[in-house]
Amino acid sequence: MTGTDPQAEWWRDAVVYQVYPRSFADHDGDGVGDLPGLTARLPYIADLGVDGLWITPFQPSPHVDQGYDVSDYCGVDPLFGTLADFDDVLDAAHGLGLRVLMDIAPNHCSSEHPLFQAALAAGPGSPERDLFHFADGPDGDTPPNNWISSFGDRSWTRAHPGSDTDQQWYLHIFSSAQPDWNWRNPAVGDFFEDVIRFWFDRGVDGLRVDVAHGLFKSEGLPHAEDPAAVARGLRFNPHLTDQEELHGVYRRWRVIADGYSPARVLVGEVNLDADRAARLVRPDEMHQAFAYPFVKVPWDAATWGSAAGALTAAHAAHGAAPAWSVENHDVVRAVTRYGGGARGQARARAALLTVLALPGGAYLYQGQELGLPEVDVPVGDRVDPMWLRGGISRDGARIPLPWTTAEEGSFGFSPAGTDAPWLPTPSFWGRYSIEDQRKDRDSMLTFVTTALALRTSLVADGTLVPAGEAGFRVEDGGLLVCARGGRFLAVMAMGDQPARLPAGDLLLATAPLTGDGLLPPDAGAWLVRAP
Repeated sequence: MTGTDPQAEWWRDAVVYQVYPRSFADHDGDGVGDLPGLTARLPYIADLGVDGLWITPFQPSPHVDQGYDVSDYCGVDPLFGTLADFDDVLDAAHGLGLRVLMDIAPNHCSSEHPLFQAALAAGPGSPERDLFHFADGPDGDTPPNNWISSFGDRSWTRAHPGSDTDQQWYLHIFSSAQPDWNWRNPAVGDFFEDVIRFWFDRGVDGLRVDVAHGLFKSEGLPHAEDPAAVARGLRFNPHLTDQEELHGVYRRWRVIADGYSPARVLVGEVNLDADRAARLVRPDEMHQAFAYPFVKVPWDAATWGSAAGALTAAHAAHGAAPAWSVENHDVVRAVTRYGGGARGQARARAALLTVLALPGGAYLYQGQELGLPEVDVPVGDRVDPMWLRGGISRDGARIPLPWTTAEEGSFGFSPAGTDAPWLPTPSFWGRYSIEDQRKDRDSMLTFVTTALALRTSLVADGTLVPAGEAGFRVEDGGLLVCARGGRFLAVMAMGDQPARLPAGDLLLATAPLTGDGLLPPDAGAWLVRAP
């Protein structure tokens, strides 16, 4: 089997479960999730009916940004275990029929990475500094340009504050603990090709590429023409993302990935407009790119339909399909984002059913299958660097999973009688527990496993046709309709009144129909028409 064999393209319509290892399962009782805990709980993931899992960073790190500040790309942080523990995850997952994707962060590393420490020590003009972006400002108090980091402060930090002999600054588009690599230096590309081969050789099925639209910065690091736009975030500074040189990197990586049997998969975190994002999934570049609109857009049928249609069409033009999601570890939980309470729960369930029906793959974030809400973490317990630097906390979406209903300790996240979880679990967490929801035929967990099983059968029998064959429209009453091929329909009632369903046999709905057969507001459904 080779990388060009269509039978090997499992990822095209796969459902992948995102594991945030800190908060998934704690085996050793230190209050932090770990790889042995993940291995022990893999049967739960397999029982959901997904095709694989994506594990966010577990490599050695000072954890300024919860692991996205990597100090060793080819190791495992002792907080999570050892390389042998990761091998156990791979073996167990493969034994359960699950593929394993892991994170790689090629845009930046930790300021404690040995190569960055060597650059600090080597001084201006050295080959060591050329691996990163070191530059002189007008003076020791003024940075080289006006770029703003994603955390809201300036993108430059003095290499040696107070030094009279070294007044250079280094670039970081995230925190100052995350210096950006200089991808215009070929040595950086060589370094990362060795990294991805290391993990592919170990048996990893693919990589999720962090900030895949970043890497290269405009030649000469010029000032941004519109500082106000730059302050809105990373994607609004054209000097930081979407440079043409990106495509050469991913073409080389694709050759490496396709050289394995079975081929490995490259999935990009690409936060760009639809037409620009799709350019990174051309046939010789990455396999997939995450579709981000639904983690941001309001509850509105026209907005959803427009976003889904644009992404589907842009990807289809290159023979690709998006990877859809409504939650991840960086955004407010869908239940809370959609209004909280019963309405938030209903909308989150409908949104998940809808994205599972869209052409392409889908990604579920751990706890989404439980309908977990966002948690208001006490200020004193918040650890997110975005909170510490910019006043925005992502901690509320990262609370450890509730495995049991017991109110003592950590709801089964850690062994009884051990350390408290790294983020506090609220007293009401047990009502969302996996233990409880497994017994409840009306729970979110039961619904998700039912939907995933049905989706698998619809893919297998051809009802869910290939990715490019899809259309989107909005009908009266705010009913969003996604039609795939000539038979399958996914609908979502996004207005304030019940909506009339299109013709077809009802396969599954997130809520009972009204007495006159209408779909209630904030509900979704799948239908199939006769051939």
